[in-house]
Amino acid sequence: MKDEALLITEEKDNEKDDGVVMFILQGRVDSNSSEVLNFRLERALNEGDKQLILNMSQVEYLSSAGIRVILNTYKNAKKAGGKLGIEKPSQSVRNVLGMTALDEMLIN
Repeated sequence: MKDEALLITEEKDNEKDDGVVMFILQGRVDSNSSEVLNFRLERALNEGDKQLILNMSQVEYLSSAGIRVILNTYKNAKKAGGKLGIEKPSQSVRNVLGMTALDEMLIN
């Protein structure tokens, strides 16, 4: 699954096998791309990865659909004994998360 508006790169240290996966997102996280993001995050949780990190330094737009995916994954990770966090949010992402009061909960 790939969406032209969002490029998702996964980085995982297979030698450590510590359950940490970094997702580097580039582009727009909107209603068109949020399904792809949801699929990738849920797959990581289902494969036993416990710590999901979203590097959002190159995200130019975050919609309510993207926020919904992030929040659902946050809750699912927490239920599984893991966590989800956002690293290096772009100013646009920081603004949106600040307006929704999610910045303190999600930004590492």
